This record gives sequence, C-alpha cells and structure tokens, in this order.
Amino acid sequence: MLFRLRALIIKELLALLRDPKGRMVLIMPPLLQLVIFSFAATLDVENVSVAVLNQDTGVWSREMIQRLESAGTFSRIEPLTEQRQIAPIIDRREVLLVVRIGSGFSARIEAGGTGQVQMVLDGRRSNAAQIVQGYVATIIDRLNTDITARQGATPTGQVAVLERSWFNPNLDYQWFTVPSLVAMITMLIGVLVTALSVARERELGTFDQLLVSPYRPMEILIGKTVPSLLIGLTHATLFIVVAVTVFHIPFTGSLPMLYASMVVYLSAVIGIGLFISSISMTQQQAILGAFLFTAPAILLSGFATPVENMPGWLQDVTVVNPLRHFLVIVRGVFLKDMPAASILDNTLPLVLIAAVTLTAAAWMFRRRLG
Repeated sequence: MLFRLRALIIKELLALLRDPKGRMVLIMPPLLQLVIFSFAATLDVENVSVAVLNQDTGVWSREMIQRLESAGTFSRIEPLTEQRQIAPIIDRREVLLVVRIGSGFSARIEAGGTGQVQMVLDGRRSNAAQIVQGYVATIIDRLNTDITARQGATPTGQVAVLERSWFNPNLDYQWFTVPSLVAMITMLIGVLVTALSVARERELGTFDQLLVSPYRPMEILIGKTVPSLLIGLTHATLFIVVAVTVFHIPFTGSLPMLYASMVVYLSAVIGIGLFISSISMTQQQAILGAFLFTAPAILLSGFATPVENMPGWLQDVTVVNPLRHFLVIVRGVFLKDMPAASILDNTLPLVLIAAVTLTAAAWMFRRRLG
C-alpha cells in the first residue's frame, strides 16, 4: 500500500510540475498576490485631498490651514471661496472631506470663546472618511493646546494621553496584513490545486485509467491529498521567509506549533477542495466552485472587518470557517508569541472542520466512483 501511495503521490506532483502552465499557476500568482496585497490591502489613509472653506480672516484660521497643509496625510488642500462649492466638489469625488471655518472664528478664540469648525465628509467612503476625520480632529486638539498655552490660561483637570500600541508599536499595517496573507494565499492554493485534481483527470481521460488500476478509492483520495498538502506547506514556508526577511515582520512564536496547526488547517481546506473536485466534471466548474468557497471565507474570516462587528447569526456561521481560526493562530504566533495552550484552543475547531470536510469528500468520492 505504501509503495502504491508513493507512486501515486509522485505521479500527482509530476502532473502538476511538468506542465509549464501548471508551474506558472503554482508560482507566479501566489507571489504576485503576496506583493500586491501586502502594499494594497491597507486601511491606512494617505494621499488624501481635502478642501477648506475659510470664511474667517484671522490669525487662528490661517494657523489651522497651515497645520493642515503641513500634515503628511493630505496630498492636496483645495481652497474654496463659497459655501455652494462644497456639494459639487464632494459629488465629483475630488475630495474626501471639506473643512469649513466659519466667520468670526479667530475673534471668538481671542475673546476666550469657542471657534467652530464644520467637517463635511463623503459618506460613500465611510471608513476612510472616519479615519480622516480623526486626523483632522487630532490637528484641532493640538491647536487647542497651543491656543491655551499662548493665552496663558491654566486649565484645570487637564489630562495628558500617552499612547502605546502592544505587538505593533508603530501601527504598521503590514504587520497585520502580511501574516494574514500566509493563511489566505495558502488556502487559495490548497483549494484550487485540490479542486482541479480530479476534474483535470476527467477532462484528460486519465481518470478512467486510474479507476481500473489496483488502487483502492481511499488510496486515490490520499494520493490526491498529500501533494496538495506538500504544495501548501511549501508556499507557506516561502511566504513566512518573505514576511520575515523582506517585510521585516517579527516572528516571536513557536515555528513547530505553527506548522502543526497549519497541517490541520490545510487538511480542512483540502477536504473542501476534494469535495468540490468530486462534484465537478470540468476544470471550469472546479474553478467556479473554489471561488464560491474562497470569497465568502475571506469575507467571514475577520481579515477585512472584525468578526465581532458582524450580526450575531453571521458570527455563528463563521465558526465553520477554517480561515477564521487559523488567522488567529498565524497573527498570534508572528506578533505576540501565542502560548501553546491558545494555539491548541484555536486548532481544535480546525480538527473538527478537517474531520467533517475530509469525511464528506471521501463519501462523495466513493459515491461518484460507484
């Protein structure tokens, strides 16, 4: 049996690696995804255009505009002269935010009152608008502090805030993105390679030859699983090396524990790919089936939006998503030296998911063979 399995695994690997197109699919797209997503998938807001309507001629309004212009976040400060220009410039998406400084702004401040600033946001880009609103609010807070200091006032109950970010001191978004890509791209490769395995043989006409060979159905299933597992581990290793050496992401946890959980994770993913492959008659159907799984899996993983922000019923659905659990592991191992107990707690759901998916794939595989 071991000799037959070894021959089948070698045959599967050669079928993938001998085809030039197959090699390109296995090597180039994952590397491009790693590079592109590492730089493009970010929630940091930079190079933003902002408009300013200054209806005041005093010193403090000019001071505020100078601080906006000197902030590195804003690439362009568009001056407006009339209030009716606000709606068109936002409608055309030329700016994300308009800062309106009302008349008498500086006079009220000099008199010890409160100068009012209005911010008009483009709600179509709600997340970016809220972030930029926070940037402008920070500039206004610092301006308030300087106004208090220059006027010689001594406010009571003043609170000084000292910020410190654990596990990511500089709030570098690549520290969040790149470890996540280790899980996501590995999942994409594992599902796609496995989903195409049986469908490819059906199209080429070699699957019938495999059926009349001395291989048992379970041996064929194992022979289809192991190559995908090896390819997934190879890609994951490459991504980890790139993350540490190119992007300088700190790796603080246990590498053996990460690989142990990764084997379970890939087993769960490969089970889904085998199920898709078993019900697909063509490679096109297999690709569509893989996309049907991977797109919702990424959306429900907590990568783009926290799972806690989703509706309660949808949070229950994410429990069966293997990517959700492995994302917790890979980020924790990379950034915060996740303890072995926590890794095991997040690996246990992966064990259950792998048991279900591999069992379902084996059942479907036997059914289609019959």
